[in-house]
Amino acid sequence: MYNGRTDPVEHVSHFNQRMAVHSKNEALMCKVFPSSLGPMAMRWFNGLGASFIDSFKELTQTFRSRFITCSRVHWPLDSLLSMSMKEGETLKTYSDRYSEMFNEIDGDFNDIAIRTFKVGLPTEHGLRKSLIGKPVTSVHHLVDRIDKNKRVEEDQ
Repeated sequence: MYNGRTDPVEHVSHFNQRMAVHSKNEALMCKVFPSSLGPMAMRWFNGLGASFIDSFKELTQTFRSRFITCSRVHWPLDSLLSMSMKEGETLKTYSDRYSEMFNEIDGDFNDIAIRTFKVGLPTEHGLRKSLIGKPVTSVHHLVDRIDKNKRVEEDQ
């Protein structure tokens, strides 16, 4: 249900996924789309007028245009490059913050993600030393290594 506060592009994408079997039936897509809208978006839809929209594509373009200010803004790569572990911050908190930022960046920057995470750790941190001594080759391996170190940190 679209509440008027989330990304309209993502909403249309999810709607298209749910309706994939019927995607060739423009009339049905247009008739079902309002059922995915919450009260605020429904008021917008009801104000459109019957002759304004000629296709499902036009409906979704108009929808995205109306709710464009809610579009999710992807962070630039530099925001990842400037992250570092704060004094007194746990590995869990730092890795959670880092993962959240990494997921907001568009593109395939796995090698940069591994290096910037390592550089963001304090020089004396055990995980940093471990990553220098035995480098990881994928973000998946980095996450595994972080998880192991978080468990050690929690046990102390």
